[in-house]
Amino acid sequence: MNKMKKLLIISSPSGGGKSTVTKHILSKFPEFEFSISATTRAQRENEIDGKNYFFITKEEFLFKIADNQFIEYERIFDNYYGTLKSHINGILENNKFVIFDIDVKGALSIKKIYDKEALLLFLLPPSFDVLQERLKLRGTESSEQIKNRLARYRDEIEKINEFDIRIINDVLENTLLEVENVINENFNIKNSNIIIPKP
Repeated sequence: MNKMKKLLIISSPSGGGKSTVTKHILSKFPEFEFSISATTRAQRENEIDGKNYFFITKEEFLFKIADNQFIEYERIFDNYYGTLKSHINGILENNKFVIFDIDVKGALSIKKIYDKEALLLFLLPPSFDVLQERLKLRGTESSEQIKNRLARYRDEIEKINEFDIRIINDVLENTLLEVENVINENFNIKNSNIIIPKP
């Protein structure tokens, strides 16, 4: 077992379930703290600044890029997303583990910096059709945005072999148990135990 990991990086295509899994881990393991990304996209009605994202203007974001304040950043469609160095360093200095809910490119960028301290986990949908249906049911994006996200899916899948662990997110209960086991095996969690997922 490798108990030296400090960062858990969860990626999946949009609609793959990374946000649901991340929320579960945060409720189950108080040793983890969520990596809050900065973004220039519009704040949604149910989102809180400083909790879901750090919402900043495009001008602020570009200034921080020029000032080398990001571990990673990316322009997705017409918005910027990035991980602030100061935010991650603050979590680690407080002796907490960091959990990321992030896209594939960002995950690989973070892995390059933190190397063996980072564990990359990719959540796969059971099928492309299931992914498409999940995106439609979310009701948070237009048909054009859904089309763009599905187009990205093929590019993201090509990077799957660069991830340490891959889990098919079919039955949510089993997925959550599998992720818990991954954490217990790789992070120095108190009173950790291994649970066998149901068949």
